[in-house]
Amino acid sequence: MTRAILRLALAALTAFSTLSLTAQTEVSPYQPGLTKEGITYFLPTTAVRVVVTARRTTYLPGDYYQYAKRYLRLSDVTTERYDRWQVTDVTLEPFGVPNRSRAYTIKLKSKTTAPLVGMTDNGLLLSINSNSPAPKMALTGPSVVPDNTPKLNPDDYKTEEILSAGSKAKMAELTAAEIFDIRENRSALTKGQADYMPKDGEQLRLMLASLDTQEKALMQLFSGTTQSETHVWTFDVTPTESGKAIPLFALSTYLGRVDSDDPAGETFYLSATQLDTPAQPNPDAQKKEKEAEDLRYIVPAQAELKVYTAERTYADLKTGLAQWGRVEHLGGELFNKKASTHVTLSPVTGGILKIDAEQPN
Repeated sequence: MTRAILRLALAALTAFSTLSLTAQTEVSPYQPGLTKEGITYFLPTTAVRVVVTARRTTYLPGDYYQYAKRYLRLSDVTTERYDRWQVTDVTLEPFGVPNRSRAYTIKLKSKTTAPLVGMTDNGLLLSINSNSPAPKMALTGPSVVPDNTPKLNPDDYKTEEILSAGSKAKMAELTAAEIFDIRENRSALTKGQADYMPKDGEQLRLMLASLDTQEKALMQLFSGTTQSETHVWTFDVTPTESGKAIPLFALSTYLGRVDSDDPAGETFYLSATQLDTPAQPNPDAQKKEKEAEDLRYIVPAQAELKVYTAERTYADLKTGLAQWGRVEHLGGELFNKKASTHVTLSPVTGGILKIDAEQPN
């Protein structure tokens, strides 16, 4: 009995200690921005948004496809429904993400007016004492855009004789005869031999257009129809190694988008190749590390981005990448004097885009 009570007491004490430690431990997320200590911010890592536009075309057989060769001598017609996929466009859009291992603070001296700071929602610097809007990003999720082009309905152009036919074979025969009749009427109009000739050129154009529409609608019953829609896919990738091929996806002509390692499709890759020599650290870097009030920025490394397959290159872009660049300092005293310093920075590469200092009178 005594041992049981002792075990319960020890268990209660352990639980109480755990609760006490939990209550005393408070973890709050790091919040960049203007604080009492100064301006706290992140330097970026450059990521890449790949936007792929693909078209899916669906081929549908016509109701009379099996009679196409007999009545119209058409041999290459769609006999079964199938899809065909094709990539029509690829774009590359670099953007910055916070590098949480590179968090800094511009410490402001006492009795100093805090500067106007422009910053993204995730803590990347845009500007100091200047206005610079945050860049807009492209579409982030999958999107499907159907083709809204008006479609012809062949039933609207069938004659009463075609509609009253007793079999599909007879309907196909009468429809083919109607197509030949439309072609004869168009030929007679263009040669000026029609029984009822139009009064002017505009009326002739309208009559020919009407005949073309009728023929196109009825021909769909034999040759089939197509439907198309546009698909947009986005991939966010952060390059880490120069020249490394990063698989994005694979595209099958008939199956569409498949996994990047699926042998049924052609694999699309992204690569980033550094163009300049590796960034060398500033000789005074260790000394300046102690200057906490400095503004830190990045001199980005230049790189070439490519999206490609084994057959061709779909997109390429030369841009700066923050992760392969070097960190530099801009003296914090520029923001603690009466002189007003205007700085515009890139939230994508962390580099200085523009700097302008107004000297005091």
